[in-house]
Amino acid sequence: MGEVLSSEWCRCLETARPAFSQAETWPALNSNFNETGRATPEKNREATARMAIAPGSGNLILATHRFNVRDLAGEYTAPGDMAVVAPLREGRFRVRGKLRAY
Repeated sequence: MGEVLSSEWCRCLETARPAFSQAETWPALNSNFNETGRATPEKNREATARMAIAPGSGNLILATHRFNVRDLAGEYTAPGDMAVVAPLREGRFRVRGKLRAY
């Protein structure tokens, strides 16, 4: 299958573990939302650096929050939705498609 990383927040874990039978928590995927609605540059750099590494086999699955998807790919997702992203240049990603979780 590949690697499954999740925010430490309950909702992400409650989605990732049943869907993929596994998930390792990673604090870089915790919600970016703050009083400005933006992530710190350090947090975005950590997430984009990991996302830029192609998995050896399978896919890299990230269970995170819509604000993170917005900061990394420029688009919101609805609660529970999944975004399929493709890398662009300079640590940016483009949403190639969305999957409705329910």
